[in-house]
Amino acid sequence: MSDTSKTAKLTIGDSSYELPIYTPTAGPDVIDIRKLYGQAGVFTYDPGFTSTAACDSTITFIDGDKGELLHRGYPIDQLAAKSHYLEVCFLLLYGYLPKADELENFERTITQHTMIHEQMHNFFRGFRRDAHPMATMVGVVGAMSAFYHDSTDINNPREREIASHRLIAKMPTIAAMAYKYSIGQPFVYPRNDLDYAANFLHMCFAVPAEEYQVDPILARAMDRIFTLHADHEQNASTSTVRLASSSGANPFACIAAGIACLWGPAHGGANQACLEMLKEIGTPDRIPEYIARAKDKNDPFRLMGFGHRVYKNFDPRATVMKQSADEVLDLLGVENNPILATAKELEKAALADDYFAEKKLFPNVDFYSGVILEAMGFPTSMFTPIFALSRTVGWISQWKEQLADPQMKIGRPRQLYQGETMRDYVDIENR
Repeated sequence: MSDTSKTAKLTIGDSSYELPIYTPTAGPDVIDIRKLYGQAGVFTYDPGFTSTAACDSTITFIDGDKGELLHRGYPIDQLAAKSHYLEVCFLLLYGYLPKADELENFERTITQHTMIHEQMHNFFRGFRRDAHPMATMVGVVGAMSAFYHDSTDINNPREREIASHRLIAKMPTIAAMAYKYSIGQPFVYPRNDLDYAANFLHMCFAVPAEEYQVDPILARAMDRIFTLHADHEQNASTSTVRLASSSGANPFACIAAGIACLWGPAHGGANQACLEMLKEIGTPDRIPEYIARAKDKNDPFRLMGFGHRVYKNFDPRATVMKQSADEVLDLLGVENNPILATAKELEKAALADDYFAEKKLFPNVDFYSGVILEAMGFPTSMFTPIFALSRTVGWISQWKEQLADPQMKIGRPRQLYQGETMRDYVDIENR
């Protein structure tokens, strides 16, 4: 980021202040207000940080008006169609597409780190059987710092690298173990002869009693889900990871913080909320009723999985995810699953309705990913853990970038105080 000749002039009373303006490689210009408080004695006010850039980054760019999502400059639709998750991981981590030998070495490294410390199994058994898998993941990932002391020094580049590889490799194992524990089945160890997505499906659905073969269509759909959720710029969970990192916290604590933030239904829990909505609708014949309710501004009901806060025309990830949804549903069928049948009919009804077209309430990535995961046999409680393992590489890439930034400071937002002013303490007998 470099200074330009452009400035913004801010006038407060009789005083004026010149604020530098930076021009990014893509996106709107940014006004630098870092010295505003020192010069003018005022803060800016931006709840939700909707108009505030908290960092500069070279990883991901989103243009919500155009429906663009770029990772290191590469469009997400090209990556989802031509690449695969671990190659996208390499791209996010290192900034370029790897050569064949680089990718082979990276995949080998990740594969060799997929097992977790055997004593960590005891952590899972400390949770109640009905614990939400996200609660389990927050605890277990946070506890990794107690087992991997050789990768917690954030000032050591080699340790940062090892921590990055371990988190990407072990997150599917941890998520699968959380699932197995929740349904009372034995843990399934990772297999080095399977690729990343197939290995995760095997750990989730295999049992010791019989052989389990991963269908390549399901493995490809799973890999696309991972790829399409790998990073999404400065969203709530990524900002949480960056804020935790700014304090100097170890990488496992930072990623655990990101998982905790992702758990919220307005963020990573959106696809779970979408499936719960479909269960509420129940059957396709009730769709007109719920369409009417969604249009009624006095009705609190909202269609989950439609529209997006950032994308104003369409979600570029949804186009690719729809293709995977169609492939999975063709493979597994929807005839005996009313939820999936309802999803297909709701999609048709919403896309054909002028109201939703005018409001730009298009099916988003959460709608289709939820449909796919439901068809695969995952309970809704596993949707957000799968999102978490997908997003881990994005969190790590942002974490690494921030640590390398010479401008990094501990995050410390300001506030607009609206409380009481100075009051004297009154002894209890005089109140």
